[in-house]
This record gives sequence, C-alpha cells and structure tokens, in this order.
Amino acid sequence: MSQTVKEVLDFVKDNDVKFVKLTFCDPFGNIKNISIIADELQNAFEKGVSFEAYSVDGFVDPEESDLLLYPDASTIQLLPWRPQHGSVVRFFCKIRHTDGRAFDGDGRGMLALAQNKLASLGFSCQIGSDCEFYLFNLDEKAMPTLIPHDRAGYLDVAPYDRGENVRRDICLTLERMGIKPISSHHERGPGQNEICFKINDALMAADDLITFKTVVKAVATMNGLHASFMPKPLKDEIGSGLHINLTLLKDGANLFSPALQSTPAQAESFVAGILARAKEMALFLNPTINSYERLENNEEIEAYNKIAWSYSNGSQLIRIKQNGWANMQLRSADPSCNPYIAYALLLNAGAEGIEKKMKLDKEADIFDLGEVDTLPEDLVKAIEVAKSSDFIARYVPKKTLEKFLAYKSEEYARYSLSKDKDEFITREYFPKI
Repeated sequence: MSQTVKEVLDFVKDNDVKFVKLTFCDPFGNIKNISIIADELQNAFEKGVSFEAYSVDGFVDPEESDLLLYPDASTIQLLPWRPQHGSVVRFFCKIRHTDGRAFDGDGRGMLALAQNKLASLGFSCQIGSDCEFYLFNLDEKAMPTLIPHDRAGYLDVAPYDRGENVRRDICLTLERMGIKPISSHHERGPGQNEICFKINDALMAADDLITFKTVVKAVATMNGLHASFMPKPLKDEIGSGLHINLTLLKDGANLFSPALQSTPAQAESFVAGILARAKEMALFLNPTINSYERLENNEEIEAYNKIAWSYSNGSQLIRIKQNGWANMQLRSADPSCNPYIAYALLLNAGAEGIEKKMKLDKEADIFDLGEVDTLPEDLVKAIEVAKSSDFIARYVPKKTLEKFLAYKSEEYARYSLSKDKDEFITREYFPKI
C-alpha cells in the first residue's frame, strides 16, 4: 500500500468520513458515481469496485464483463456541502477490466496518454477554462423551468444581478476544495453567469471542470434554482460556451509569453495543428444538437464557427492572448463536452502540429475573412467528418468511437422524427446538462 493511499485512509478516519463517492465520466460528458461505505475504501484501492459497464452508454456491449473503478488517491476531495459529521469524500477513478487491463474507453486515460505524447516532444500544456451557465427558477413542485433567475446583462450588479450570491457561494466552495477561481460575473444572457479558473495540469484541469459542474449544480439546488450548462437553453438568447485556455510550456517557459517578443514557431505550430483538426474534433467539443444552435448564430461574437485565429480579435475561433497569463484560447467548445476527451484531442492535435512543423496562416481580418473554412453546421455534419477522420480514429479507441458515433446518430434520428423540435431539445438536454 503506497504512502499516498495510507494518508488517504488516515484522513478518512480522522475526518469522520462515512461515505465515499467514486466518480467517473461517460464518453458523452455525463458524470457518474458509485457510493461506498468508508470502511470499504481500502478494498476499493486494492481490488476495485465493480459496476455493470454495459448499462453505461458508450462503454461496453452486454455480453462483455463488468468493469472496475479504482479510486485515484491523489484526487480525494471532501464535499463541503455535505454534513460535517458523517462526511462524504469524492475520488476520480481509473477504470479497468476485471483482468487488470486499463479500459481504453476511459477519458482520463486518453488524456493521460495525450499528455505523455506531448511530453515525449519536450513540451507540457496547462489548461484553464472560462465556463458559462444559466440559472433558472423552479416551479411549485421544485421542477426546473425555463424562466431565468434574473433579467440582468453583461457585468450588471445586484440587485438587478440576482446571481451574485450564488456565484460567491460557488467560488467559496471551489476554494474549499482546492480549486482556484479567478473571476466571476454576470454574462450577457438573462440568468447567465461565467466563472473563470486558474490554469492547471491538463488532467487536473479536466477534473476541476467536472468538479465545477458538480458544485454549480449543488449550490444552485441549495438556493432553490436549476443550473444548466446547455449550450443554448433559450432560443432567442445568447448561448453558453466553454472557452479553453491552453498554455504551452517548454522547460518551464510559457511559449506564448510576450516576454519572448514574438510567438515561437513551436507555439504557432501547436495552434496550427489545432486549427487543422478543428472540423474533425467538433463532434467531441460540441457533441449535441443544441451545440450547433449556439454555433450557427454568427451574431454571438463568442461563438464564431470560422476556422481562423487572431492576436487581439476575440471573435475568432482561436485567439492568441499575450496579456496577463499569455495563452491560446479556443472559443468554440461548449460545456456539454466530455473535457477529458476534448482536452486529449486538443493536445494531440497541437502535438501533431509541432511534429509536422505546421505553419500558421496569417492572422484573420474581421472585416475580410474571405474563403475561411467553417466548423460543421450541425450534428450530422460533425458525425460525418469525425467518421471519416484518420486523426479521430488514431486517438479515440475504436469501440469507443463506434459507440459514440452510433449513439449520436441515433440521437439525431430521434430529433429528425420529432414533431416539435424545440420540445425535443429541451426534453433531451435541459434536465441533465
């Protein structure tokens, strides 16, 4: 038993922990967990905890055996909104077959492999995110409605902004869990909010985003509200994005830093690699029908679907920021994605750009984009592009990819057959995203 595991077991005992949540993510970004009694934790570290993997969409076929969850000791978190006596802790888990093999459909595993690939080239990547979400009122039966919590707009203040106290509670809870929010504010939509995070190691950043979504949902519920990460929950209002900030490091130096006078060729190649694979990655960065309702509205300057970049223009797909903590920011993704798979693909695309020494096209001119390529216009197009992509096939395991494509194709087929398209989208996504 490693010292880390021993320390965790001592912590559980010393803090009167009674329940342990073993958390993981399905391929579609849905958060899953099994709760065990704290007395079973040592056994979980040694032998894993079995679950019916075929019952989790996108994992395995019914005739295949169960999978095992092994808690990652380094990810222990005490859940602050649970009772102090009889406390609850949460672990992210590694997923393995019963014979001990790693399950290749585990998104955390995919991201770890992508980090290793980038490291083999002499680089590392840190990621931070700016995540938007909406707060909605509940009805008299405590069920979510589509009535926004307020009618405030961008950077408005209380009392017009009624989300201020909720955002404060979210940030304080995150800090108690070791996650560092940088800023929070009301966004442009009614009831829409944004919280931005400090950068972290890519795998930890994905864990942080999953934790963030859990905290937002929990705090909203405690305040009598429903939090939605749906890309576009209100048809006539601004959509919610997930702006992904990637910092490329070599020997500890930030290659996007203005102190270097100009962006090094390797950093430009990293960006060029991501731009080159943007269409192919769209299915995993924007995985719902609703995602493309957000992207199709070009008046939403934070959701441009043009495959272009700029240093200063925030309306492009990618912006290279050289103020503050310099990085490249991808603006097309939305919070419905699985961050492990999304980040893994971004790192692999960037690594490919470095390996091939790709050249970055000239900076986009907002007034003259010319014949600039675009992201897929809907989920069907995104499925088609991903299905024919050798890049996606290389980095998303075959069975996982087949199940992902089949699931999303079936989802779109049900949408196509529905008489009320808006009702379908609300019913399909609003309660769970």
